[in-house]
Amino acid sequence: MSSKKITSFFRKHTLLKITSLNSLVIGIRLIVSVFIQNLLAETIGAAGLAKVGQIRNLLGMLTSVSSLGVFNGVVKYTSQLKEDKSQLQRMFSTAFVFIGIGSFCSALVLFVFSESISKYLFNSIIYAYVIKIMAFIVPAIAMNRVFSGVLNGLTAYKKYAKIELLSYGLSSLLLVSCLLEFNLEGVLVAIAITPVLQLLVIVMVFGKTLKSYMRYQGLKLNKQFAKALLVFTVMSLVSTVLLNYVEIDLRSQISSKINEEEAGYWTAMLFLSKNYMVFSSGLFTLYVIPQFSSIFEGGAFKNKVLYIYKTLLPLFGVGMLLIFLFRDFIINMVYPGFEPMETLFKWQLLGDFIKLAALVLAHQFLAKKMLVSYVITELMSLSLFYFLSMFLVDVYGTEGVVMAHFFRYVAYFFIVLLAIWYYFKRQKN
Repeated sequence: MSSKKITSFFRKHTLLKITSLNSLVIGIRLIVSVFIQNLLAETIGAAGLAKVGQIRNLLGMLTSVSSLGVFNGVVKYTSQLKEDKSQLQRMFSTAFVFIGIGSFCSALVLFVFSESISKYLFNSIIYAYVIKIMAFIVPAIAMNRVFSGVLNGLTAYKKYAKIELLSYGLSSLLLVSCLLEFNLEGVLVAIAITPVLQLLVIVMVFGKTLKSYMRYQGLKLNKQFAKALLVFTVMSLVSTVLLNYVEIDLRSQISSKINEEEAGYWTAMLFLSKNYMVFSSGLFTLYVIPQFSSIFEGGAFKNKVLYIYKTLLPLFGVGMLLIFLFRDFIINMVYPGFEPMETLFKWQLLGDFIKLAALVLAHQFLAKKMLVSYVITELMSLSLFYFLSMFLVDVYGTEGVVMAHFFRYVAYFFIVLLAIWYYFKRQKN
């Protein structure tokens, strides 16, 4: 096939264009991540890695709470209203009121209860100052979410790739510098202040576009959009906040029931998983939500899902198979001395493959604001994961948590499939 035909083929398939560019970004990120994870493993060990997992989960919770979960709403309405700037401005104005409330409340809780939070996360109050630093960073976290939502809603995937690479590169340099200078404490501080770097990169690369769509004077709450965005707030708080809380609690349970090193092995497995799963997260917000938002008929939805599956799942499946086959090499290269985590790969990879297929379907809930379906399925999924993990970890040790991860997503896939089938059947009637 000639280069002109290849170029023409990619132009006709937006998903493939986004996938190929996303693959390049993720590939570069993975190379950098290998170096960083190796350095972390050799410098702070499995127990230190468990603490890094705790602070990352706290940051994940803040990402949702500080912005009151408006990200997916901003993606949806930016995609739908980009030609109607007056309506778009009302939505942005409401979103900024939301993040003002979320940021203030989050910062206040972090600052006032810093010692209690440090005690819960690290079983010590010595990291309370890191929690206080995060309190001052909260507005940057919230602004990142809104600006990223605009970026995704406009399907500006080239700028998205540039921002991802620049922000990841700068945050990696910061983390390595702090690690070498201050060890574990430096890593925790670097993670805490990374959102500021990310915000600066977004403004630098995407600032002109943001300025053309947003006005920051006279911000006020629009009742119509407040009601619409509240749906996404509930969805985000149920999924993101509860998921991060469950991971924090399970890590604490593994530390107490087995030891902190085992908690570190599971954390390392999660880091690897999140590194390759980030490949799909960009596709969901850049492609899936905008596409599903404009589909209102069951047959069209089925065709779009099958197209995404045929395009995405084979690529993802081959990548996961290679990761499984070379798992020993990956452990030796990325996490030297973490050989016990080898048993975690099979269940984590199987679970992540089913998770990807399920999440494609579940983004219909976000695209159509199916609040009840989303909340029920998420609560069932998280409850199943938590209680299965608590049971299986007593029987199989740390491997029980990744087994629970697999069983959870098999059940979740069929639950979501049933909910969507019922939705279109009701729409037809």
